[in-house]
Amino acid sequence: MLIAESVITKNSSFIQKYLATFKWDKILNDFTSAAFSVIVISIFFIIISRVGKFFINKAFKQYAKSNNTNNSAKRINTLHVVSNNSFQYGLVFFWIYSVLSEVGVPIGTLLASASIFSVAIGIGAQGLVTDIVTGFLILFEKQIDVGEYVTITMTTGTQIEGTVTGVALRTTELTSFTGYVNYIPNRQLAAITNRNRSETRAIIQIRINGNTPVDKTIGVINKVNAENVKKYPDIIAAPDVWGAFNTPDGNLAIQVNIETKNGQQLYIQHQFLGLYLDAISDAGIELPKSPVVLN
Repeated sequence: MLIAESVITKNSSFIQKYLATFKWDKILNDFTSAAFSVIVISIFFIIISRVGKFFINKAFKQYAKSNNTNNSAKRINTLHVVSNNSFQYGLVFFWIYSVLSEVGVPIGTLLASASIFSVAIGIGAQGLVTDIVTGFLILFEKQIDVGEYVTITMTTGTQIEGTVTGVALRTTELTSFTGYVNYIPNRQLAAITNRNRSETRAIIQIRINGNTPVDKTIGVINKVNAENVKKYPDIIAAPDVWGAFNTPDGNLAIQVNIETKNGQQLYIQHQFLGLYLDAISDAGIELPKSPVVLN
C-alpha cells in the first residue's frame, strides 16, 4: 500500500510540474484573441455576402426589365443563379483561408507540401474538374436555361425529364413532373433534349376498326377542328389530319398533328382528344375498346 501511495504521489507531482510549465495566461489570451479575430472575420464576410448579393440581384433585376422576350428572361435567370453561386463559392474559399491564417495555420507550408499528395488529389478531383468543364460548356453554348422543360439522357442510359430549376458549374438541378428534385452531376449528362427552343406538336392517334368509315371519321375530326381551333390561341397552325395507317403494334389509327406554342402540346392534346372522342361517339361511329394512342 505504501509503495502504491508513493507511486501515485510521484505521478501527481509530475503532472503538476508538467502543467505548471504552461503559460496559461498567454494561452488564454491567444485563444481569446484568435476567437475574436475569427468572429470579426466572419461578420465581415457575412456583410460582404449580403452586400454582394444585393448588388448582384439588383443588377440582374434592372437588366431583366430591359429584356422582355421569354428566352432572354430565362437566360438572365440562369446567369443570375450561376453568378450568385460563384460569388458564394469564392467567399467561402477566402473565408477559410483568412480563418486558417488568423489562427496560425501555415497555409504556405501546407500548399508547398501538398505536392506530395498531388497525384492522389488529382485522381480524386477528376470528376469535379469534368463537372466544372462540362457545366461551363453547357452555359457557354446556352444548351439549357432555368425554367425550360428538358429530357436529360445520362451516361448510364437513364432518362430524366423535368423543368430546369438550377444550373451550376458542378450540377444541374431538374424538377420532375412528380415534384422530385434531381441533382445531376454535369459529367453524367450524355444528351439534352430541350423542349422549349422551338414550336411543338401535339400528336393524337385514334384507333379505328377495319370496318370504321374512315372518310366519315375524318369529316367529324375536321368539323371539330373548324369549330374549336379558334378558341385556343396556343395553336399556331391548322391541324394536319392523316388518313388511316398501321401503327407499330399492328392496329389501324387516324393521326392528327397540331402545331402549338412551346410547352402547350400536352394541354392541347388532352383537350382535343376529348373533343374528338365525344364527336365521334355522337356521330354513331364505333371505335375499339382502347381507342387512344397518346405520344
